[in-house]
Amino acid sequence: MKDSLSLLARIPAHPDSRCWFLAWDPSGTLLASCGGDRSIRIWGKEGDDWVCKSVLGEGHQRTVRKVAWSPCGSYLASASFDATTCIWKKSQDEFECVTTLEGHENEVKSVSWAPSGSLLATCSRDKSVWVWEVDEEDEYECVSVLNAHTQDVKHVVWHPNQELLASASYDDTVKLYREEEDDWVCCATLEGHESTVWSLAFDQSGERLASCSDDKTVRIWHQYKPGNEQGVVCSGADPSWKCICTLSGFHTRTIYDVAWCRLTGALATACGDDAIRIFEEEPLSNPQQPTFALTAHVPRAHSQDVNCVAWNPKEPGLLASCSDDGEMAFWKYQRPEVC
Repeated sequence: MKDSLSLLARIPAHPDSRCWFLAWDPSGTLLASCGGDRSIRIWGKEGDDWVCKSVLGEGHQRTVRKVAWSPCGSYLASASFDATTCIWKKSQDEFECVTTLEGHENEVKSVSWAPSGSLLATCSRDKSVWVWEVDEEDEYECVSVLNAHTQDVKHVVWHPNQELLASASYDDTVKLYREEEDDWVCCATLEGHESTVWSLAFDQSGERLASCSDDKTVRIWHQYKPGNEQGVVCSGADPSWKCICTLSGFHTRTIYDVAWCRLTGALATACGDDAIRIFEEEPLSNPQQPTFALTAHVPRAHSQDVNCVAWNPKEPGLLASCSDDGEMAFWKYQRPEVC
C-alpha cells in the first residue's frame, strides 16, 4: 500500500519551526506554506525542483496558522495567532499586504474564500465565525459575527459552488451557515464526533462533506434536499445533512486534516501518528451507504505530526503535506489496480 503513494521531494519549508498549513493556488502552479516562524512562503517549480519564490515575513507577530488563495488567484489571506488576518495582493511575483482584518479577540485559526471571491470567512479561539464582504475597491467589511459554537473554532470552509459555509470546532460539532435576508444564520449542526473536529472538506459536487476529528475517525456527511427520494426529513427549505459513513479503526491518533481530491475523488488524511492515508470509495458501494477502502498508507510520512494534506487542483494525484517537523513533502498517488 506504500507503493501507491510515492515520495517526490521533501523540503525544509519552515526550519526550526512547525509547518502548519499548505494551500495551492487555483492554477496549481504555486503553493503557499505557513508556520510557527510567523512567515508565509510561496513555492513554485523550477525544472524538477520546488523552490521558494517569496517569503512574506512582515505581516504577522505570531504563528501563521492557515493560508487561503482567492478563487482568482490574485490574493492570499493568512490567519494568525496574533488575532489578525492579512490580505496579500499578488502582482507578478511580488506580494504586498494590502489589508489587515482585525476584530477577533484572540487567535485566528482559519480563513476561507467563498467561490465568488466576494466573501471571506474567518474563525477563532474566541468561539466565533466572521463573514467578511469585499467590494471592487478591496474594502473588507464584516457583515456577520456568528456565535453558534460553544468552544474554539478550528476550521472554516465554503461549499464549492454556493454560498454555504461550514465550520468545525472544539465543541465536537460541525455547523453550516447561509445568508437569510440580510444576515447569516446557522442552518444545520452536525453531531456525531466524540471529540474536537479539526478539519472539513467538501467533495467536488458539494453534496458530501468529510470531517476529521480527535476521536480518530473521519465522517462522511451527505446533503439531502427537501423532497428527497430517500425520505430524509428536512426542516422547511433547508437541506438535511446525515452521516452516511464513518471511517474508524484506521488511524491511531488525532486526524488533523482531510482533503478531498476534486479530480479523482480520493480522500487523504493527515494524522498525529505521523502517517498519511488515502481512501477511495468502493466502486460498487451504495451511494447512500458508501464504503471506503484504504488504498495508500505511508506510516512515517513525516518525523512528527502531519498537520495538513493538500491535493493539487490541476494535476491528478499530486499531493503536498506538511508537519510539526517543519518539512513539506510532495507525493504522487497512483490508484492501485484493485481497490
